[in-house]
Amino acid sequence: MTDQTWNPLLRKQIDEHWTMQLRDRLDGLTDDEYFWEPAPESWNVRKRGTGTAPAQAGTGAMTIDFAIPTPEPAPFTTIAWRLGHVIVGVLAMRNAAHFGRPPTDYRSFEYATTASAALAQLDTEYAAWLAGVESLGETGLARPCGEAEGPYADYPMAALVLHINRELIHHLSEVCLLRDLYLHTARLARREAS
Repeated sequence: MTDQTWNPLLRKQIDEHWTMQLRDRLDGLTDDEYFWEPAPESWNVRKRGTGTAPAQAGTGAMTIDFAIPTPEPAPFTTIAWRLGHVIVGVLAMRNAAHFGRPPTDYRSFEYATTASAALAQLDTEYAAWLAGVESLGETGLARPCGEAEGPYADYPMAALVLHINRELIHHLSEVCLLRDLYLHTARLARREAS
């Protein structure tokens, strides 16, 4: 294989997973699933002022639980929390740092009040990320990430793209597993109630 271009391959890696394995699994996510806390003191996205974590972030009606440093063991995180992390920390902050999105962070982000709104945010940030990666072309993949990536500033953008691909696969697979757990837990509860 000669004259291979890497940009389409990097985008194809995540987009095939997104299109063929992941995004359809998120369709139909209910608010009950989104906010479900399967363990005591779970970290969540919740109405301002109702959190269990030492601190909360977000400027709107909703906040995301967090603490620095993260307690040991780390609290269990809900679907809402995991989606919030992917939307903000994995995608939106990188879109802002590298592809012209207005700046955002965990403290300033307007977290979704419903599952459907969170999925719309996810779709928007994912599309912006994919378009941004495409805009890098081949030469852009070789340039350094820059100071937005802290200790990884000298790494090539291709390394960041691979990292974000792993993060999306990892965290959104966890969301799918939590949906399965919710479904089977609810089914068992209905069976025991009858």
